[in-house]
Amino acid sequence: MGYISLPEIEFTAISYVKSGFVARITIDRPDAYNAYSTRSLVELAAAFRQAAFDDEVGVIVFTGAGDRAFCTGGDVKEYERVYTRSPHEYWKYMGLFSAYIESILNTGKPVVARLNGIAVGGGNESHLACDLSVIAEHAYVGQVGTGVGSVAAGGATQWLPLFVGDRRARWMLMLNRKIPAYQALEWGLVNEVVPSVRQGAEWVVRAAPEQITKAQRGEDGYRIDLSRLDEAVGAVCQDLLDTFPECTRYTKQQVNFWKDLAWHQTVGHARDWLSLHFGSFEPNEGMGAFVEKRAPGYRELREQAAKGGAPELPWGPPVAHCPACGARSMPEGFRFCGSCGSQLPGAGD
Repeated sequence: MGYISLPEIEFTAISYVKSGFVARITIDRPDAYNAYSTRSLVELAAAFRQAAFDDEVGVIVFTGAGDRAFCTGGDVKEYERVYTRSPHEYWKYMGLFSAYIESILNTGKPVVARLNGIAVGGGNESHLACDLSVIAEHAYVGQVGTGVGSVAAGGATQWLPLFVGDRRARWMLMLNRKIPAYQALEWGLVNEVVPSVRQGAEWVVRAAPEQITKAQRGEDGYRIDLSRLDEAVGAVCQDLLDTFPECTRYTKQQVNFWKDLAWHQTVGHARDWLSLHFGSFEPNEGMGAFVEKRAPGYRELREQAAKGGAPELPWGPPVAHCPACGARSMPEGFRFCGSCGSQLPGAGD
């Protein structure tokens, strides 16, 4: 084995297998489109650290289960259920997330992202942290932060300008547009696109969106086939294994310079800001709308601000108090006490 013994951790949200000097780390939550939970972050960091220390591993492949998603970032349902209700806990969560991203950057071994499906939000940030990326043709990449009440400061705001340039980075971060596989290749987000749509026995190259939809639904003889993706990723792994490991490790360290610089200059600030922001209205509205499968009230917030209100505090600042029971720190807009039900001063004006 020849590597430092690490405390064992049970993998429940991911899988870890190795063979022929290649370790394969898979987010195994296909029912959640491979969104990572808090538990997933702990397991992923442990898996990358295990692969980093294992001399029987020369290359790491990072992927997701199934054929719909590589990773869709953080579990928004968990965010809505846990972190919007206890924002200071999000600071702890971001510590786990940072450790996970840094476990990819600091493996000392090449990490190949196998994009078997969509890579959006933190999923796009995860594959940006990898060294190389091969994408199935039916997949796409993108960001979603400003649409759900968050900021993509877990790698995207830091690294997209390095990958695609300033204008394209702003396009992705501000508009949350999908970037299809061949556009991702053109922009330098991935290294290779591999056909993944078949109709019967025939491969469909540069499949149209409607053909991809039919393949995902299994209609009219269309289907998703990831065999060529596996061949392409396997070929990359073999080429990487036919290089000297120390030279490869130091090459990775050198090329990581700008990513490391941008990351360490910003992630601590992002961690604190996001943990505070999770107590505001935007993540509550955006993530609540996601869970409830409705459109968020984007324009309502703007209208509140235009009328002199504070969209960060839709019911007003917590300055009201109840003379009847002594309850304090209720929103200014409350007409009745949330504790005893008495009418608050000024509510009848």
